[in-house]
Amino acid sequence: MDQGEDTQVHRKGAALALLCVAQFVDVLDINAVIVALHSIGQDLGFSQAGLQWVVSAYVLFFAGFLLLSGRVADLWGRRRTFVVGLALFTAASLCCGLSVSPEMLVVSRAFQGLGAAITAPAALSIITTIFAEGRERDRAVAAWTAVAAGGGAAGLLLGGLITDVLGWEWIFFVNLPVGVVGISLSYVLLPESWDTSASRRLDLLGAGTVTAGLVLLVLGLTRTEEVGFGSSATLATLGIAAACFGAFVFVERRAADPLVPLRLFRLRGLVGSALVAFTLTAATAPVGVLITLYMQNTLDYSASIAGLTGLPFSLCVIVGSALGGRIAGLLGGRATMSLGLVVVAASALVTAGITAKGGVAYVLVGSALSGLGLGCASVASTARGTSAVERGKRGLASGFMNTSAQVGTALGLASLLTLAAIRTAALSGGDLSGGEALVAGYRFAFFLAAGVAALGVVAALYFFRQVRVPRKR
Repeated sequence: MDQGEDTQVHRKGAALALLCVAQFVDVLDINAVIVALHSIGQDLGFSQAGLQWVVSAYVLFFAGFLLLSGRVADLWGRRRTFVVGLALFTAASLCCGLSVSPEMLVVSRAFQGLGAAITAPAALSIITTIFAEGRERDRAVAAWTAVAAGGGAAGLLLGGLITDVLGWEWIFFVNLPVGVVGISLSYVLLPESWDTSASRRLDLLGAGTVTAGLVLLVLGLTRTEEVGFGSSATLATLGIAAACFGAFVFVERRAADPLVPLRLFRLRGLVGSALVAFTLTAATAPVGVLITLYMQNTLDYSASIAGLTGLPFSLCVIVGSALGGRIAGLLGGRATMSLGLVVVAASALVTAGITAKGGVAYVLVGSALSGLGLGCASVASTARGTSAVERGKRGLASGFMNTSAQVGTALGLASLLTLAAIRTAALSGGDLSGGEALVAGYRFAFFLAAGVAALGVVAALYFFRQVRVPRKR
């Protein structure tokens, strides 16, 4: 290898490191915020059901603009899009840390999610541009994926430590130096590239209507705790959300280059995989949030200890992903998805063994089972979903499934945390103490999460029915 080739290799490595650091911080931030929810709620005065907006605002805007951002990167320039997304993420992080009210933090989190939605597809496109197809690109993408998994685990540990030592604000402030350095190095390490064949028509109306519909749907669900499901305010909010979804379908039918081509919904394998991805996150995300709140609200553990109890989940996701690939090879994707969802349901039922006096063992076992089931089923659903379309459309299919998972997180949090709060409020006026009523609300949400996972099993079995070959006579 001559000096020029050696320099090029080092330059590629440095570029990959920069992109991986941006991905690491993004994923780390998500889990770190979950650990800090208890402190955030106390300082800013969030209600139990309203606290989910700290997570939901982020994932809704991430999900709503993810597909559109990928097209913007191809059209406008991948490096330029990456820098804009990173700058928005960094500025929003500053606003998050400076927040003095629930409204300010939720709006800032929404912009942070938008910044992440802009950054993620641009970064992945840069990786596929820098590294040649084959083993070189596979290794780069594998590093990118591994960093995401590591960021999830580190977020739980560092989030707890930062919250206890410095305060929850510093979970967001630590993003600032990374963002500033990343923006500066982008112009040195990352090449600019475009896709000259990319359509110049952007479906802004499609992205806007679907995101508005999701935000209003979550808002309507969370307001039921305060004003009731049958109130005019709740019904009006849900009605407007339905109108936005109707407008989205109308727009996609007539758009020259739709954000989500409606023909995708005719692909049985893709729809089934998206439903599995949806139910997986809808069942696991609320349990994870409620467990961190339980550890701090009920058992009075520190944020650091609460983060440690979530570590088995992140580690077992990695183990479950490895096992899922092997099981799929032996039993097929249908059985692997079903098995993973059954394990997720079992994990929620195990976690429901908690009491107001203790239950750390249930938390640890439930977290480990949840990670195993999630990793196992995710691998199979991703493989079946992307293989349901032709090779040239697999990026769109992957984005569609990622969006489905993010929407599952938001709707799962909104529904289950609200129902847990309603259950707690209903029991608080009876014979139960405040702590016992709170735990009873948590347990109710865990049983519902098990039911959601069970619905995912039904979807997996239905959409991936084995085709019977007629016997020859």
